[in-house]
Amino acid sequence: MTGLSPYHHETAGAYDAVAGLYAGLARDSLDGLPLDRAVIAAFAETVRAAGPGPVADLGCGPGYLTAHLRDLGLDVFGVDVSPGLIALAREAYPDLRFELGAMEAPGALDLPDGPGAGRLRGAVSWYSVIHAPPEDMPGYLAAFRRALAPGGVLLLAFFASEGEPVVAFDHKVVTAYRWPVDGLAALATGAGFTEVGRMLRAPAEGERFRRGHLLLRATD
Repeated sequence: MTGLSPYHHETAGAYDAVAGLYAGLARDSLDGLPLDRAVIAAFAETVRAAGPGPVADLGCGPGYLTAHLRDLGLDVFGVDVSPGLIALAREAYPDLRFELGAMEAPGALDLPDGPGAGRLRGAVSWYSVIHAPPEDMPGYLAAFRRALAPGGVLLLAFFASEGEPVVAFDHKVVTAYRWPVDGLAALATGAGFTEVGRMLRAPAEGERFRRGHLLLRATD
């Protein structure tokens, strides 16, 4: 992959180093999390109601969520910056499409760039922007908006901070960041989204932080 930042290379290398272990842990990660499954189901229903079209799992990792979205009736493909995780996703789900690349790059999405060029019906970033440097988050959200058709739906999942500014923490793979829900929602609004709903839940057993989820719609 060319044109990637040091952050992209660091993240890809860190996940490549633990790809097999990570895939094994992630495979059943939605089990026992009914609220998470509910917000994913709400996203899928909202996308289906808007009409047919492609959906991107941005930062898909080993592909377990991509497969779950397929089972919910979506025409979905995955994108990830880690070659190791993409290889495992393709092996586990050979009937699905997985692309190697930075999730905010138009080339990785196989979409043209520019205003009005987006044609995704929906996109999910399920704990995949958590490693992005905070100063890059507006650019990520702008890229997601460009990739979505007007009225398209975006679901963001992230670690929530307790009302503070953005907080770095020692993620098990590579440095990640916790975001205040209101702050991330405000950035999304500035990037051309309107908020449909949000879900904030307490940490489950074995989790350290609250989990935030934002359901957003691309403005016309």
